[in-house]
Amino acid sequence: MSGVVTPRSISEAAAALAGAAAQQRPVRIVGGATKLGWGSPVQASALRLSTEQLTRVVIHERSQTATIGAGTPLAAAQVQLARHGLMLAIDPQLGLGQQPAATLGGVLATADSGPLAHHYGPPVDQLLGVTLALSDGTVVRSGGEGQGDAAGPELTRLAIGSFGTLGVLLSVDVRLAPLPTITATALGSSADAKLLREVAILLTRRFTQLQALDVAWREGRGGLLAQLAGERAEAQATEVADAMLAAGLNATAVRVDDVALWARQRAGQRSQDRAVLRIQTLRSELDLVLALAERVGASLVGRAALGVSFMTLNVNQIATVRAALPPGSGAQVLDLPQSARGAVDPWGIPAGPELELMRELKRAYDPAGVCNPGLFVGGV
Repeated sequence: MSGVVTPRSISEAAAALAGAAAQQRPVRIVGGATKLGWGSPVQASALRLSTEQLTRVVIHERSQTATIGAGTPLAAAQVQLARHGLMLAIDPQLGLGQQPAATLGGVLATADSGPLAHHYGPPVDQLLGVTLALSDGTVVRSGGEGQGDAAGPELTRLAIGSFGTLGVLLSVDVRLAPLPTITATALGSSADAKLLREVAILLTRRFTQLQALDVAWREGRGGLLAQLAGERAEAQATEVADAMLAAGLNATAVRVDDVALWARQRAGQRSQDRAVLRIQTLRSELDLVLALAERVGASLVGRAALGVSFMTLNVNQIATVRAALPPGSGAQVLDLPQSARGAVDPWGIPAGPELELMRELKRAYDPAGVCNPGLFVGGV
C-alpha cells in the first residue's frame, strides 16, 4: 500500500482503511489539509487517506436537507446550495490566508464553527446523520436510510469533534436554512470588558432574532457585532444600535455592507505565526476572558453569548492563560507556530473519568487503533 490513498467511493475508503488495519499501519485522515497542525502529531509513517474525491452533493429541496460527501470543500458546497436559495449554517474560517480549502468533513471532525453558531447552534445541531468507515472495514450510518450497518443517533455526536480518531467520516446528512439575501450589522465599542459582557447578555435577551452576536478585543478596547437578516435587517440593526448606545457603548453604527466585518471575525480564529486558543467558558465570564487577553497581550474574537472565544497569543503565554481561567473552563490549542508543534499539549485535559471514556470509545470503534492515533486527547 502506497503512502497516499485517495478513495473514490465509500466502499473504496472502507477497504483502504481495513487494509491499513490489517497491516497495523496508522492512518492519517486528510481533507483540505487546512488543520494538519491541530491536535497532537501523528506518526510521520502513517498512510495518508485523502477524502478529496468524496465530493458528491445531493440537495433535497422539498425537505431542505442535503447529503454531502465529507471531502467536499465547504465553500464549494455553499455555492451549490446558494443556487437553490439555501445554506448550511456552519461558517468557520476555511483556511489560513485566502485559500478556503477546508472540507465539510474536516470542519465537523474538529467541531469548528463560526458566528452563525449564535442563532443556529454548533455544527452538530445541523446534522441529521453521518456515514463512517470503521477500521474493521464496516460502514456504519446514523440517521436516514443508506448503505452500511445501522447505528444509533449517538454516533453522530460521537463523530463530531473526535478528530477522526473513531473512523473515516465519509458523508453527512444535514439540515439546511434559507440563505438571507439582506443582512445588516450593528456595532458598538467600549474599553470596559464588564460593560461588553452586560450588553451582550442584554442584546441576547431582547433581540432573539439576531443571526450572530460576536465580540472582538484588541489592545485595550473591544466591540460587539450584532447581525440581523431579512427584509427588515437594516431597521432592526438600527434598533440594536440604539440599544447599544442606551446601554453605554460608544461609536455605535449600522453597516449594511457587512461581509468584510464578518470575514475579519472568522479570520481572527486562525493564525499563521502565533498560537490560537479555543476557550470555552460560561457566557457570564466573558469579561474575565477579555481581561485575561489584555493581560497577556492577546487579541480575541468569539461568540459573545455562547462563551466560545478564540484568543491569539504568544506560545509562552498559553500556560498563564490556562492557569488563570475560571474552574470548569476549557482551552484547546488550535494553531501553533511550526517550531512549537509537539512541545505544547494541545488539549490541557488532566487524567480522569472523561479521558477514560474517550479511550473506551476509541477501543469500541477503532479496536485496531489506526485512525489518527495519538492525535486526540490523552494520546487517543
